[in-house]
Amino acid sequence: MITRRETLKMAAAGFVTALPLTFAQADGGGGLAWTFFQASETGFRRTPVLLTGDKDAILIDGGFTLPDGKAVADAIKATGKRLTTIYVSCNDPDYYFGLRPIVDVFPEAKVIAKPVTVEAIKANVQAKLGVWGPQLKENGPQTLADVVIPQASDATSLDLEGNAIEIVEVPGMHDRRYLFVPVLEAVFGGVLVDSGNHVWIADTATTELRAAWIKALDGIAARAPKIVVPGHQVEGAAQGLEAVAFTRAYLIAFEEEVSRTKDSSELVAAMMKRYPDLADVSSLELGAKVAKGELKWG
Repeated sequence: MITRRETLKMAAAGFVTALPLTFAQADGGGGLAWTFFQASETGFRRTPVLLTGDKDAILIDGGFTLPDGKAVADAIKATGKRLTTIYVSCNDPDYYFGLRPIVDVFPEAKVIAKPVTVEAIKANVQAKLGVWGPQLKENGPQTLADVVIPQASDATSLDLEGNAIEIVEVPGMHDRRYLFVPVLEAVFGGVLVDSGNHVWIADTATTELRAAWIKALDGIAARAPKIVVPGHQVEGAAQGLEAVAFTRAYLIAFEEEVSRTKDSSELVAAMMKRYPDLADVSSLELGAKVAKGELKWG
């Protein structure tokens, strides 16, 4: 059985080289500001988000590589804020493998996640280390001691200087959620929204799971957020409701082509015809094999 994302780069040069993070920041409402950190392809285009108040800060998710984690830690330290909490919204390694440098700089910060997330991390972290340790080398964790495993928390919201950060669960999907910040009218975290890249579908092998995903995207859109930071995006790709609409349209297109095509090769060709310019074709190829029953995943 193959697990999530573990083969996407293993045919490269036998290692993964970390590239520098870029980041963008903006002021918000209620005295809060936010910054997202853009990882490169080697960091799976992840976008951890830092929320800052007058004195304190909360980090929503980590990244994949240790250099990316160090860059985030340095950026937080430069703000002069006290990092109180790191919230991990997903059990995939690109959401927590890069946390060690951050925790080393901010040892008092609480690292928390939903119990289902923590359970999944504990169940597969050794396998993830076995696959990714040799690939990442000095750029990633090598032993369990290098990995920051969150503490389980049933919290339904976080608080940053009196401002609520709602943790919104997605019905009908396993370990899927996003965070909504009412004062910013913003959606952060999770793996529901992509932009500029082929959407990762291998974890949602059935029509029912993809329907639940689409329903969750409709729920995000119904909130009419002014800000949406995709969990994975190509640098410079659209954010906000445009990214939500892109992800939704992609899932609908995928569903249509699943029913029209006989195998994964035809499905990939059909999706490439619709979306010829998206990054991460390997994600499409794997998702197509899973959807067509040619590959078992998860």
